[in-house]
Amino acid sequence: MQQKKEVKIKKTWFARIKSLFVYFLLFLVLGWGVDLWRAHSMVSGKAPELITMSVQNKQIDLLAMSQEKPVLVYFWATWCSVCSVVSPSVDFVDGGTQVITVALNSGNNKRIQQYLHAKKYDFSVINDPKGTIAQEWGITVTPTLFVINKGEISAVTTGFTSPFGMWVRLFFSKFS
Repeated sequence: MQQKKEVKIKKTWFARIKSLFVYFLLFLVLGWGVDLWRAHSMVSGKAPELITMSVQNKQIDLLAMSQEKPVLVYFWATWCSVCSVVSPSVDFVDGGTQVITVALNSGNNKRIQQYLHAKKYDFSVINDPKGTIAQEWGITVTPTLFVINKGEISAVTTGFTSPFGMWVRLFFSKFS
């Protein structure tokens, strides 16, 4: 009797793990599908030229930076709720990677600098107060992340992304 009970418990746990795995795969496939659908309006191939000053008064030349190693370009906004979850990950990844961020419709440079200081973010930020850079890149949703390698867009994702997801995209961009 005891042995039958143990077998039933094992089958129950196996069935639960199997169900979780199926749900996880479904979640991944749906996420990729949404990313593909959203990305159709965004630029692809060669990255648009982006030479400007950051709110921290640093000269930024995206195409030149991407010749050395891949660059993560992060479009976000101070008012974006999902960005408030992704931005700490971007700040974390910034420690060992080249990161450029573009703040969309988030106010003037002083307001953005205050926001960065309050959140203790160290990443470089380009202010896009009227959304002109975002429009040139075809951004329709925040957050959006691009990986640029040697001037070419090698990955695009929208919505929530983990540090691991960012690193994987940066790593595989070297092979595309």
